[in-house]
Amino acid sequence: MQKITTFLMFNNQAAEAMNFYVSVFKDAKIISTMPGPDGTVMGGVFELNGQRFNAFNGGPKFKFEQGISLMVSADTQDEIDHLYDSLSEGGEQQPCSWLVDKFGVSWQIVPPILMQLLADPDHEKAGRVMQAMFKMTKIVIQDLKDAAERE
Repeated sequence: MQKITTFLMFNNQAAEAMNFYVSVFKDAKIISTMPGPDGTVMGGVFELNGQRFNAFNGGPKFKFEQGISLMVSADTQDEIDHLYDSLSEGGEQQPCSWLVDKFGVSWQIVPPILMQLLADPDHEKAGRVMQAMFKMTKIVIQDLKDAAERE
C-alpha cells in the first residue's frame, strides 16, 4: 500500500480528469469512483504507472498552483512527445518541459538523461545542457546530448 497519495481537488471535473489522465498514460486505470448526491461521479481513485491518486469535486474555492507539480520520468522522445502534447492539450505549454493541463494541474515531463547531464561533474558541460534546456518548451533529448558534446 502506498503511504503517501496525491489528492487532487477539482471544481467539478474529477470524473472528466480521471478519464482524461487514464487515457493519456499506458499503464493506467480507474480503481474506484464515488457517486455524488445527484448520481454523478463526485470523486474516485485512479492509478497512473503504479502511482495512486485521489480526485474529488471540492468546488470553486480549490485552485491548483504551480508551486507543486507532478513530475513524470519519460525515457524516450516518443514518450516525451506523447505525454507533453497530450497533457498540454487545452492547457498551457511552458518552458523547460513544464505544462499546465486543462484542469490547472502542473506537470513536468522529464527524461532521466536530463538530470544525469545536469549533474555531470564537468560544470561547463552541465551548464551547456542547462542553457539548452532553458531554450526549450518540450524537452528534446537529442538537443540535450548535442549541447553536452559541444566544446
